[in-house]
Amino acid sequence: MAIERVIILALVASSLIAMASAIAGTATFYTVYVPSACYGFQDQGTMIAAANPALYNNGAACGRSYRVRCTGRTNDGVLQPCRNGEITVRIVDLCPGCGPDQLDLSQEAFSMIADPNAGRIRIDYNPA
Repeated sequence: MAIERVIILALVASSLIAMASAIAGTATFYTVYVPSACYGFQDQGTMIAAANPALYNNGAACGRSYRVRCTGRTNDGVLQPCRNGEITVRIVDLCPGCGPDQLDLSQEAFSMIADPNAGRIRIDYNPA
């Protein structure tokens, strides 16, 4: 019984630490996945994202995974865009027009955490 409590407490503590270290940003989505800056014409699936120039860091981010969670709206178009849950995406491309702390998610990934009609959402993301 004591070991179970310790395990549960450790899981709760690790979740709180992960949330505290999350990067607050925004997300948009895109629909043409190849070619990509990291993998050329190789298909990398649909749970993917393009990184802002700072995160991309001349290709250093290629292949890295991030957990992404919708935290709210950025405009008046869709009042409650978030859907429950968190997704994991892999960086496969550069988003040269993205601002600091912005990710450009695949349409499929965006749709799992938010209503695509929102177009842009607030997110938290962490390395996976």
